[in-house]
Amino acid sequence: MSDQPAIDQPVVIITGASSGVGLWAAKSLADRGWMVIMACRDLAKAEAAANDVGVNAANRRILHIDLGDQASVRKFASDFHALGLPLDALLLNAAVYLPRLEAPMRSPEGYEISVATNYFGHFLLAHLLIGDLMASNGRRGQPSRLITLGTVTANSEEFGGKIPIPAPADLGDLSGLASGFKAPIAMIDGKEFKPGKAYKDSKLACMIMSREFHKRWANSGVVFNTLYPGCVADTPLFRHTPPAFQRIFPWFQKNITKGYVSQPLAGERTAQVVADPAFASQSGVHWSWGNRQKEGRMPFAQPLSARATLEARNERLWDLTMKAVGLA
Repeated sequence: MSDQPAIDQPVVIITGASSGVGLWAAKSLADRGWMVIMACRDLAKAEAAANDVGVNAANRRILHIDLGDQASVRKFASDFHALGLPLDALLLNAAVYLPRLEAPMRSPEGYEISVATNYFGHFLLAHLLIGDLMASNGRRGQPSRLITLGTVTANSEEFGGKIPIPAPADLGDLSGLASGFKAPIAMIDGKEFKPGKAYKDSKLACMIMSREFHKRWANSGVVFNTLYPGCVADTPLFRHTPPAFQRIFPWFQKNITKGYVSQPLAGERTAQVVADPAFASQSGVHWSWGNRQKEGRMPFAQPLSARATLEARNERLWDLTMKAVGLA
């Protein structure tokens, strides 16, 4: 195995590539001949998982990152730059979901951990690597891409985004973020801590982030999109939910809503949005395979909810986040 890929080999970074959609997207892209940089918190787990599902060893590197720790995010960017590789795509996939917390966990910077990991970490990482994406843009006859994994629970255009358990995603007036987002504040809207909603809010913020990147870098040629590959009801993301939920939810999605998607299929769909020419012609799009799965179903560009398209609020969210991650 050579130390570096061929100069014309496409390179992608995938966060959270040690399990679930990220792992299977890594396999799909490596099988396509991409060099996959698996950005993971647990290196031994990532190595074992990559071997287990057959991520081509010649087409992968594993680098450490803890998205909940901004110093770790900055070190990852430095470590990647030390490899001297181009960057053709960045897939922001990693997430933590801790719905049973009774009190907020905090990042090293003092921020609530779901928002710190799922949103702040990805926001910072994307800024540290946007120059790399721009530098590689068009080098293989395709635009570079920054792709963010969304979720149905953060989009009230979908039924799953309307479920009030514990509450729908809603960033409110951003008062929690505007007040510094440190203890005792644990929600972006400044209201009572609800761990499940903190996750939904973090994913809504990520989807807004992608739209803002598209708007602010519209002339860069880089494609900025989000996607929802279907309901991956048995993903390790749900490992901190009650055991009964882990049994019932996949069955419900398979037999009642018909929304279930396997991890390998979700990974393949994600890889398509990262790599296939069909997804290169539009930026600022949320690609969705919807809630009801059918054989051979094609993705469609889905509108986002009004909560994701409030321009003045979204610009303020951007500015406040720049401060939270030390970029302003």
